[in-house]
Amino acid sequence: MKFVIAQMEHETNTFSPVPTPWESFGPNGAYLGAEAYRAMKGTRTPIGAFIDLAEKENAEIVTPVAGFAYPSGPVDPAAYDRFCDLICEEAAKGCDAIFLDLHGAMVVKDRTGDGEGTLLAKVRAVSPDTPIAVSLDLHANVTEQMVSNSDVIAGYKTYPHIDMYETGELAGSVLLRYLKGEVKPVMVWGNVPILAQTLKMNTDEGAMKDYANAARQVQRDGALAASAFGGFPMADIPQAGMSTIVITDGDRAAAETARDYILSVAWSKKEDFIWRDEPLEQAIAKAKLLGQAKQMADGPILLLDHPDNCATGATQDTMHVLKEALRQGMNDIAVGPIRDPEAVDILIKAGVGAQVTLPVGGKMDMPAINRKGEPMELTGVVRAITDGEYTITGPQFTGVRAMMGRTVVFSTDAADIVITERLQEPWDVGVFTSVGIDPTRKKFLLLKSRMYFRPVFLPIAKDAVYCDGVGVGSSDWTMFNYEHLRRPIYPLDDAFDAATGQNQTS
Repeated sequence: MKFVIAQMEHETNTFSPVPTPWESFGPNGAYLGAEAYRAMKGTRTPIGAFIDLAEKENAEIVTPVAGFAYPSGPVDPAAYDRFCDLICEEAAKGCDAIFLDLHGAMVVKDRTGDGEGTLLAKVRAVSPDTPIAVSLDLHANVTEQMVSNSDVIAGYKTYPHIDMYETGELAGSVLLRYLKGEVKPVMVWGNVPILAQTLKMNTDEGAMKDYANAARQVQRDGALAASAFGGFPMADIPQAGMSTIVITDGDRAAAETARDYILSVAWSKKEDFIWRDEPLEQAIAKAKLLGQAKQMADGPILLLDHPDNCATGATQDTMHVLKEALRQGMNDIAVGPIRDPEAVDILIKAGVGAQVTLPVGGKMDMPAINRKGEPMELTGVVRAITDGEYTITGPQFTGVRAMMGRTVVFSTDAADIVITERLQEPWDVGVFTSVGIDPTRKKFLLLKSRMYFRPVFLPIAKDAVYCDGVGVGSSDWTMFNYEHLRRPIYPLDDAFDAATGQNQTS
């Protein structure tokens, strides 16, 4: 057999000013051909699982492209067309199955709000009879076009996402069973108009745990696959919101019943999907008190600057949380990473050991939330300069090579600041250890993170405090102007008359 296996991953924040060209999808753009195979084989990702399944079947493997970009603004059309062309060209040559590692929340600038659905329609057009399996992120905004142009879809059941590989393995295994005539997948989907907030999508607690467990229960009860999607709320598109997909072996009625059950769990708990912040000054004061009480062996206090989290599409360069921490007299802080290519260039030219005064961060304006960039002038010493590369060892993206671009450690009297050329979510302690900082020995860690800190940094921490800084990843919906979102939708609309909230099913 011959299998086409590819990856096209991007979560689009339509309010983000950060551009998404082809170069965002890898060290020099997405991996191509054999390079894609080498880069993704052995990783704990869906495409890594697809490759392993194919090799167990002794299939010929073709990997036209593999690209992952941090969440940011709408994808450049030229980059999107290149992904589509590479995948479709291989599919058109003929193959026995197609396996696609997608996100499910890609928006293409001036083109489509449904990047994955449009890709799948193109693939189906050139290869109408070839079975297609798709893995999606838990934050996918699922559409009719995605479902109608594929045979098997499975989504992550965890957030933070520690089941990426298992999701690919599930989607791929169901498709292989279909190829062998063992099952006849029937796939149904539906959504509810809830714009859930990502800070309330932790699958280990609360309403999201119940919602995810409903999908797990459906799968345990005999479904081939069941997925509960939280959706990505920072996408101003009609399809944004919560949804589910259920696949059964030939039993549509059972799939529809299971779908309705999962959606009813979400709707019944809609109030619990809304996050409410405390004022920044108050949060920092709380963290300061926790820091005064801790002993070295306790581990650091985490300051979570979640509105400026690049894994939500933020600029990763706002300085408001650090500024408030310094104003309140906090010290022994490790900050990381701050994306500021301009500062990196200045500090590298100054060299290790040089004392420099310069503006850090605040280089990008955020017109969607009416905020100008606000750099913070700091004086400090250049402590280290690296190439910014390390291999992720934690449970998220395990084995993937992280590339922060040229990276500098800039030390002030109160803080060691990791400044990078490229966006970098703190997936892993490597954001600090790769530049010579031991995060366990700091009093405070200021992380631009909202959820991915949990599997890696929470176990080494004494406590964590969410800090309502500034950024296009904010959980304050009142600052965003949604123009294309389907309405009414909870919680944006006070008057909501729908008995079940169910909008659309297929």
